[in-house]
Amino acid sequence: MTAQPEHPAGSRVTTIPHTINAIGDALSAEKRLAFYAEVLAADAADVAAVMGRWWKTAMLDRAPGAESSRANAAAGRRLVAIDDLAARLEVRAS
Repeated sequence: MTAQPEHPAGSRVTTIPHTINAIGDALSAEKRLAFYAEVLAADAADVAAVMGRWWKTAMLDRAPGAESSRANAAAGRRLVAIDDLAARLEVRAS
């Protein structure tokens, strides 16, 4: 018997368009409310930054195994939560 990967190796997450409606539609109901509240409260100059942060959240939520990654990290299984990994990668890229 061979071990099968949890997710197909060729699976790719579909990119969410970088628009307010597309980002909002991709988020859970709770996150959607927070996103729209933050976008509506942002100054015109800050809207792009708000959208960028929430777009990343929406994309990470679509990643295969995202919820199990968060659960494992919260349970202390020495795994890095996908959100922490994204933050680390963002710091390295800047």
